[in-house]
Amino acid sequence: MKVTPTAHPEVLLIEPAVFRDARGYFLETFHADKYRAAGLPVDFVQDNHSHSSTGVLRGLHYQLRHPQGKLVRVVTGRVYDVAVDIRRGSPRFGQWIGIELSSDNHRQLYVPPGFAHGFCVLSETVDFLYKCTDVYVPGDEYGIAWNDPELGIDWPVVDYVLSDKDRVLPRLRDSANLPEYRAGA
Repeated sequence: MKVTPTAHPEVLLIEPAVFRDARGYFLETFHADKYRAAGLPVDFVQDNHSHSSTGVLRGLHYQLRHPQGKLVRVVTGRVYDVAVDIRRGSPRFGQWIGIELSSDNHRQLYVPPGFAHGFCVLSETVDFLYKCTDVYVPGDEYGIAWNDPELGIDWPVVDYVLSDKDRVLPRLRDSANLPEYRAGA
């Protein structure tokens, strides 16, 4: 397993070892001891599975009082996965990273608490899995507009399929409920 910090050092790209032979392939998608040794959290409390079709854009979502770290991966298909630093006072506030995750590259991304997260589907369908460090709390869900011009996210899809909720999310600068940055946290 190879773990690489991204432009946001807290957001980590995980590339598991993939063992291939004539039968197919095998990989570990989670091993608590190995992930802990690599500096990743291992105290996941909820697993989610999202199935979406081409052009679907989900996000950018976060929770405030129950912040979630997310270990995300794709089982079938391809997505463009985005993490945005939304921590007030962070030196990288408002900056984003985008990485393609697919069933072919087997990459995972760890998105820590304090980041808004979203993805758009690049394949006909996608099965997207994520482990969370806290449970989903409906009254604690917030979001940032996927097309906030000040963020300037370069989404690679032209015609998006959005939920009604995601259509009306505020810009980052208009969001009152944001986490605070704590150096070293």
